[in-house]
Amino acid sequence: MSEQPEVARRVTSEPMEEGAPRARRRRRTVIGVVTGDRMHKTLVVTEERHVRHALYGKVVRRFTKYKVHDEKGEGRVGDHVEIVETRPLSKTKCWRLVRVMRRNEAEVTTGSEVGTSAEAEAGA
Repeated sequence: MSEQPEVARRVTSEPMEEGAPRARRRRRTVIGVVTGDRMHKTLVVTEERHVRHALYGKVVRRFTKYKVHDEKGEGRVGDHVEIVETRPLSKTKCWRLVRVMRRNEAEVTTGSEVGTSAEAEAGA
């Protein structure tokens, strides 16, 4: 009764060489728009896709939000960016910024500029 049961072993067709790199999964890439940049080294990127409704056949817009690691702080709200899947960096962040494809051309006004323009219009 002191015998231990046999342990099932995985049988592979080719033996693994020591020091040989393991094969990686193909990493997914997504192109989306930055919708949030208020966190430190993190962006929120929204991907929009068009899907045909199963019952009615209408084309419906679906959105997916990704938390993206931005080490250099390059992304700003409105930029079109390319992101790639990576290992988990936190509870919700497993994507990394590859490049900014197109910058947002709209100028962002600060609170002080808005106040001065409103005062100028009221005085005129």
